[in-house]
Amino acid sequence: MCGILAVFGCVDNSRTKRSRIIELSRRLCHRGPDWSGLHSYQDCYLAHQRLAIVDPASGDQPLYNEDKTVVVTVNGEIYNHKDLRQKLTSHEFRTGSDCEVIAHLYEDYGEEFVDMLDGMFSFVLLDTRDKSFIAARDAIGITPLYMGWGLDGSVWFASEMKALSDDCERFMSFPPGHIYSSKQAEGGSSQKNYLPYRKSMPQVEIEEAILDLGGRSVFDLSPINKAVVKRLMTDVPLGVLLSGGLDSSLVAAVASRHLAESEAACQWGSQLHTFCIGLKGSPDLKAAREVADYLGTRHHEFHFTVQYGIDALEEVIYYIETYDVTTIRASTPMFLMSRKIKSLGVKMVISGEGSDEIFGGYLYFHKAPNKEEFHKETCRKIKALHLYDCLRANKSTSAWGVDCGGSSTFLR
Repeated sequence: MCGILAVFGCVDNSRTKRSRIIELSRRLCHRGPDWSGLHSYQDCYLAHQRLAIVDPASGDQPLYNEDKTVVVTVNGEIYNHKDLRQKLTSHEFRTGSDCEVIAHLYEDYGEEFVDMLDGMFSFVLLDTRDKSFIAARDAIGITPLYMGWGLDGSVWFASEMKALSDDCERFMSFPPGHIYSSKQAEGGSSQKNYLPYRKSMPQVEIEEAILDLGGRSVFDLSPINKAVVKRLMTDVPLGVLLSGGLDSSLVAAVASRHLAESEAACQWGSQLHTFCIGLKGSPDLKAAREVADYLGTRHHEFHFTVQYGIDALEEVIYYIETYDVTTIRASTPMFLMSRKIKSLGVKMVISGEGSDEIFGGYLYFHKAPNKEEFHKETCRKIKALHLYDCLRANKSTSAWGVDCGGSSTFLR
């Protein structure tokens, strides 16, 4: 994951302010240790700390349109960027970055292009022709984004709160599935939901979601296959976080089956790397080994102690930016494992976040009085993912410059 910082409407636009923006952007360099960039235009600044996943050689940010009047800083991956490029044949692309399509889509479609994006993303875009700007976050909130306001009336955006806390009088989590428009802000309505959640319960019965093949009833896995395969979009070494449970095992199985067909296999080989961490003797380690042996992956098993986890707590809280006890508890082993993963040269991992929320996998779901209440609870859990599981998966891996690129695989 990358780190982005954008500031608009600063009263002070001297070199001192530029130096301050650089200083604040460096607080995010753990998210993007590969390169840093800054674009300034009058009282506007867009900074970027890059973790190079696609096109490491030339995809440095901020990114531009042809005449550099549109500037964008992005954190995330756009999975359908190749398809979108086919709609932008009149434009000249400077890089192979999946995120460059955003600048050109804005030119052709205006602010309405956001719902054309298939991916996980947070971005801020500046149109220097009229000094308008927009910010947007993916529908689930897989990538973090925060918005703040300075004492001088300036508007700030950042991937983490630590870049805003000293210079903003107040800040908030940017809502998932929303776009902020400075043009609409002038009219009194600054945010809109570009991809509203389904409010009614799906009417498809469970029997209709099952295929009968040769007398055997199995679930249609094609949506999960597609979700995993598109997350194999990388130019760097990747792996899968494998706990041995149903969710991560399914993701690992699909990734292992299709890795040889991906572009990543041409550079890094077709044997999938899997990773697991736990206390010695824990059931997760045993289950993960069994799945890895069955799939034939190159498995990496890491151990930690309770004391080692306790010693890491202060650092974990600093990076994940929450005091939620459950999130901290789950983030600690993931934080420790990410450091080991980075030491092995792997920069991107895929996990299976979101499945329990979608399918009602938590134990208390069996107490649902009816299917309507069951559905309402799954919707509530999904809408809160950006505050808990997505936050954990993103920030505990980004602390060591590892991209949890498929942190919500089951959310497609």
